[in-house]
Amino acid sequence: MSAQIEVVVGDITELEVDAIVNAANKQLKGGGGVDGAIHRAAGPGLLEDCRRLNGCETGDVKVTGGHDLPASWVIHAVGPVWGGDKEEKDRLLAACYTTALRKAEGLGCASIAFPAISTGVYGFPGDRAARVAVKALRATLPDCGSIEKVVLCCFSEESATHHRVALEQ
Repeated sequence: MSAQIEVVVGDITELEVDAIVNAANKQLKGGGGVDGAIHRAAGPGLLEDCRRLNGCETGDVKVTGGHDLPASWVIHAVGPVWGGDKEEKDRLLAACYTTALRKAEGLGCASIAFPAISTGVYGFPGDRAARVAVKALRATLPDCGSIEKVVLCCFSEESATHHRVALEQ
């Protein structure tokens, strides 16, 4: 059985999934956008857990519990800041999706939600980011047997449209 990928416009902190992915900064300290929203919704315990993780490199992930979120797990993924070597940025962004999926599989998750990583203040073009995300998910999902549902949770209709177009290609 292959996993279902769906696109929604909404608040990732409210989704009833096993794991949500946080578009985190390298320090894992919380910030603006999705990162700040997840930290606010999860409560202060999330920041305490993040402090013990000693940061995270671009393209990699770290895991904490979900605290006050409906999700049991938060997978913190550090996406690349747009600019410079475009192929390298694509590779790092794809690694966020691939590594987060594998981590969720290792946790036994059946469902996971992703934001549009790096498309906010990090400036990654939304259409390109959506193509990279969908390609990485499609390449990795066959190896993640426990994952039944992937939600691409977009903050705007524009971002959702980019993801829907990428899924149709």
